[in-house]
Amino acid sequence: MNRPELPAARGLLSEAVLAFLRGELLGLAVAEEAEAADPWGEDLQLALYCCYELHYRGFADVPDDLEWNPDLLGARAGMERAFLAALRAEVPDGDAAKSDAAKSDAAELADVIDALLVEPVDAHGVSHHLRRDGEVWQVREYVAHRSLYHLKEADPQAWVIARLDGPAKAALVTVEHDEYGGGDPARMHAHLFAEMMRSLDLDATYGAYLDAAPAPVLAEVNLMSLCGLHRSLRGALVGQFATVELTSSPGSDRIVRAMRRLGLPEQAVEFYAEHVEADAVHEQLVRRGVIAPMVAAEPELARDIVFGIRASTLLADRTDAMLLRSWGSGRSALRRPLADSPA
Repeated sequence: MNRPELPAARGLLSEAVLAFLRGELLGLAVAEEAEAADPWGEDLQLALYCCYELHYRGFADVPDDLEWNPDLLGARAGMERAFLAALRAEVPDGDAAKSDAAKSDAAELADVIDALLVEPVDAHGVSHHLRRDGEVWQVREYVAHRSLYHLKEADPQAWVIARLDGPAKAALVTVEHDEYGGGDPARMHAHLFAEMMRSLDLDATYGAYLDAAPAPVLAEVNLMSLCGLHRSLRGALVGQFATVELTSSPGSDRIVRAMRRLGLPEQAVEFYAEHVEADAVHEQLVRRGVIAPMVAAEPELARDIVFGIRASTLLADRTDAMLLRSWGSGRSALRRPLADSPA
């Protein structure tokens, strides 16, 4: 199994975390650095991502037993508090988020899910841009950004399986089974994504673009890991998962159209073509098979699911805005541009 190299630091906080992982520090006391860091910034998001990566494949030359090191867990907890506080400040999950203060959490959840299923007529996200006006270098950049999640696709959500019961667990496992190729390694979504990367002349090595990925991209993956590793946030993780499964089919279809318009190899198209069909089915499974019985059994989780949906949407919108802003200025959105990207 490939284990990525440690990335370069982006500030005092990530520098300390990386030095500890390299064995250059005997202890890790970064409470002040975590408190002072921008919760949306490059430094905190990279440091947090590196802490979480120890629960996935880890890093080359970093001992596996550091996964549960008390110093690292303490540092991670401080960063998580800062990140979660910033998310909750941007995504109210109380009555202030409701148009009708008397509405129940379950009714609000139903409204939020219904809203996910209707695309705004004036939508102008990255997939819309790629379909209409995107260039090959922008498609390649987009795929490089997305590799931080898709090469571990469905792994963060797998943590929630043990935290569910009954019909909700059965339905979520059904969706995850599809994500992992239905038993066929060649159909695993992470494998299909890697094949797409190779067909676009990108490095499909796990973690290859970590140094190039900016903070908004890291934050999207960090939200999944944060919610997956905390039982108290299981509802939020289901909300994040629901957001992806309920909204990805139209966007995937637009990317398929963009790739075909640009004459890209059919092997590049396969990953997103698979998601057009699969996620249309998953939408019903997640909504009716996972969320409905979950809220019926634990009504108090409805508000957490709403928070997960809104937080996921917020972070996706921040990434879209970053990409479109960079591309609109004729420059790369990657910290380390690809060979065919503008400098």
